Amino acid sequence: MRSFLSGWLSKAAQGASSVDDPSKALVSSLLKMAWFVEARDPYTGGHLWRVSRYARLLGEAAGLPSADVARSSLGGFLHDLGKIGIPDAVLRKSSALTEDEFAVVRTHPEMGWRMLAGHPLAELVKEAVYSHHERPDGKGYPRGLRAEDIHLDARIVGICDAFDAMTSSRPYRAGMRRGQALAIIQSQSGSQFDLELSRVFIDLGKRGVLDHVMGHSDDGIPLQECPMCGPTLVLKRNQQAGEHIYCRNCGGEFALEAEDATLVARPTGRTGSPADLQPEVDHELIRKVVEEAVDRLPLEQMLASAGQVRASGGVE
Repeated sequence: MRSFLSGWLSKAAQGASSVDDPSKALVSSLLKMAWFVEARDPYTGGHLWRVSRYARLLGEAAGLPSADVARSSLGGFLHDLGKIGIPDAVLRKSSALTEDEFAVVRTHPEMGWRMLAGHPLAELVKEAVYSHHERPDGKGYPRGLRAEDIHLDARIVGICDAFDAMTSSRPYRAGMRRGQALAIIQSQSGSQFDLELSRVFIDLGKRGVLDHVMGHSDDGIPLQECPMCGPTLVLKRNQQAGEHIYCRNCGGEFALEAEDATLVARPTGRTGSPADLQPEVDHELIRKVVEEAVDRLPLEQMLASAGQVRASGGVE
């Protein structure tokens, strides 16, 4: 894994050098750290983008200030940062986790916060990373916080993360239908999830506002599956017919073919070389996420709003 990380960091640094705006470069450096986590797990393609997008939609529908919407959306992309410290044997496991393995996974919020230490924007996303598994009833982790003691960003991301986990397929279970996942959120409103934010999110789901995000890795780009072993195949916006992509799990090679104004991945029967299987940062996706946040609201305002929410305990 160390050589894998070294290679990835080299590519990420090259991409970061092309970002001129210092504010955008700082945010981009954070998102690339989070993207590496997703690159390690073959079954969660697009999860970070979906949680970030759900968080934006929820914040806007809840009538939150622009600063809170932008900040929680960035937190949605970064919330699983600490999973970089989870061993591959656990992170990539194709069956349900044991209690001991789940205990390892439960360390990722604190690991994520430790990884942020020293970064200039740590305060901007700290609560989404550290507290998104806290619950209003105090039964969450890692601190067992209750209700309004849980930061707004964490309450938003907690709902969005859970919804995406329920509606995404894993090797040991198919993803739930939208209605089933919304029913679970409703049943857990006030205990596992924030009561008012749950109400808003459920309304969004029932009106179909979330449908264009479900099962996608970017706007208009649906996920595809490896027919050999099941993990998701993630396409990038700038990819063209004739290019090849590779399954992150079995290494199978797929050729991209144009079909009905979209790209379809067809297996070639070959396996990628070690060089082929090295993940490449989706710079275009990260650039878009950064611009959506920073262009709408300067980082200074997002940082200031984070302190205001913390002082007030949540939404006014």
